[in-house]
Amino acid sequence: MPLRIFCGSATVVTEPSPPVLMMTQEIDMAQEQIRIRTDDGECRAFVIKPDHSNGPWPAVIVYMDALGIRPAILDMSARLAAAGYVVLVPDLFYRFGEYEPMVPKVVFATGFQAITGPLRATTNTIKVASDTRAYIAWLAGCPDVRPGKIGVAGFCMGGGMALMVAGSFPGEIGACACFHAGNLMTDQVTSPHRVIPHIKGEVYIAGADNDNSYPPEMAAGVEKELTTYRIRHRCETYTGKTHGWMLTDFPVYDHEAAERGWQEMLSLFARNLQQAV
Repeated sequence: MPLRIFCGSATVVTEPSPPVLMMTQEIDMAQEQIRIRTDDGECRAFVIKPDHSNGPWPAVIVYMDALGIRPAILDMSARLAAAGYVVLVPDLFYRFGEYEPMVPKVVFATGFQAITGPLRATTNTIKVASDTRAYIAWLAGCPDVRPGKIGVAGFCMGGGMALMVAGSFPGEIGACACFHAGNLMTDQVTSPHRVIPHIKGEVYIAGADNDNSYPPEMAAGVEKELTTYRIRHRCETYTGKTHGWMLTDFPVYDHEAAERGWQEMLSLFARNLQQAV
């Protein structure tokens, strides 16, 4: 039987069997698969932390892209954990049910919308923000997590989720990193820009100049909002790069640009999360 652990408003179900997905890189990390109770069900999630006794550590929540939880996302999360963080990676498609890990090259060649559309239809920024209340409660009850501000990082679809969370939980989120996120400023009620006035943490947004989902006028509008409300931030457009350049299993992955993004993200989290409590 799964072990149920109650952490505030969150119910955690720890799976006794080995996780189906594992990191592919040889990194000295500890990985665990859990399930967190939300208002809409049980969300599968992965917890990755440094495999040594120097904790507790600050926490970071990683919001996946539209191709779901897969080895590349766990590898990137493990790299972040290696920098000294407990990393929580929730499956944003848990409302859909079980699905096979997706291979980006196959998805893009077969039909992105046909394959990911049904999964993406089950979630949005508002639902993810609601779910994050349970994620934060779980982290608050985890003995490996140091009390203090939490970081959020998102890629593609997850970038908008991260920004929405930063504005939805200003008291808890100390730093937010968004990479090649699209649709950050639209007329939809789910548009992340609507919560920008509430953000208290520092924000880093990195866009691509080859990205129809984040055109220059949208990027300018988002930065104007951040500036107007005096949010600590830095927005950049990576010249010559394409939506998805940070993701190691994407055909458009760019190592040099990704390393630049990593340095920005690690510096952001270090100055906002690593201070002594």
